Amino acid sequence: MGSRQAPSRLSDGQLNEIAQRLLTAEETRVTIPPLTSEFPDLVVEDAYAIQLRVIEAKRERGRTVVGKKAGLTSQAIQKLFGVSEPDFGHLLDNMMVESGNAISTEEAIQPKVEPEIGFVLDSDLRGPGVTALQVIAATRYIVPVLEIIDSRIADWKIKLGDTVADNASCGRVVIGGPVHRADRFDLRLIGVVLEKNGAVIATGAGAAALGNPANAVAWLANKFATFDQPLRKGDLIIPGSLTSAFDAKPGDNVTATFDRLGSVSVRFV
Repeated sequence: MGSRQAPSRLSDGQLNEIAQRLLTAEETRVTIPPLTSEFPDLVVEDAYAIQLRVIEAKRERGRTVVGKKAGLTSQAIQKLFGVSEPDFGHLLDNMMVESGNAISTEEAIQPKVEPEIGFVLDSDLRGPGVTALQVIAATRYIVPVLEIIDSRIADWKIKLGDTVADNASCGRVVIGGPVHRADRFDLRLIGVVLEKNGAVIATGAGAAALGNPANAVAWLANKFATFDQPLRKGDLIIPGSLTSAFDAKPGDNVTATFDRLGSVSVRFV
């Protein structure tokens, strides 16, 4: 038997053109077909190259990177989207929302809500070889967050290459409180109750994110090392959902309450 031929890589022109498609989809709130349908051999390296082009275009328009996200770190989310490994994305200044505020669904395409434990770093984390223990030591505080994931890909018909290219399907990040030192908790055991319109829709715990949210942050630091980048002091790092993700529509009020950690809420209008 002959060896399997490696997938072809996309040209710079194709990478730029796909990045522009994603930017236009976000600006117009009109979804595009799955990239992996048109480019079935889209490799993860090319998908990250597309993501970085999208982020650079936004920076050129005045946006600032304020953090990073690990996605697809829980079995529930991997099962929901039919993928088998984590990914990462960038958090920008215009994605940040304070707890209790409203998000207009006119600014989103097909939003879903996830509860997460956010980490704010007190020092840089540079891989490779970053451990969960080093993550805890480098963390200024942890805080309750809701990530509002969103996809520029029609009907959430995503494979790994689609979501990676689309900045790990990030939309908004809602930041709650109060803040706490990470070393005062066994992060695996922090439970969360997710409610929509007063009804419990999911429960979870920190262990859902790669066994420990600090493991997910360590994975992220080591992944960024392959791009010769650290996680930076002051960054907000979100390590992935502790439950599955749930649709949000106008009129919905969503609250995540974490054991001993606090709560975070958002309403959709």
